Amino acid sequence: MTDQRQTPDHLLRRLLGPAGPELGCEECFELLDVYVEAELAGADAHGRIPGMRAHLEGCPACAEEHDSLRELLSAAESTPLPA
Repeated sequence: MTDQRQTPDHLLRRLLGPAGPELGCEECFELLDVYVEAELAGADAHGRIPGMRAHLEGCPACAEEHDSLRELLSAAESTPLPA
């Protein structure tokens, strides 16, 4: 499986930066749970938090946090609560 974060197009986008609104790491971290919950609910996460997708594409640390949180919340949703 190829890591999409290492393709030439992705690397060029990282170099050029986002075309739209920009988000910093601190703001990203504050809104990441809302963003991931919206993604998992099938809502328009990108429209709800503009700039988050571009930040995640350009920031490996925040992208790793996103992936970890998404995996954690996905697992929690699929695990039934004890009776």
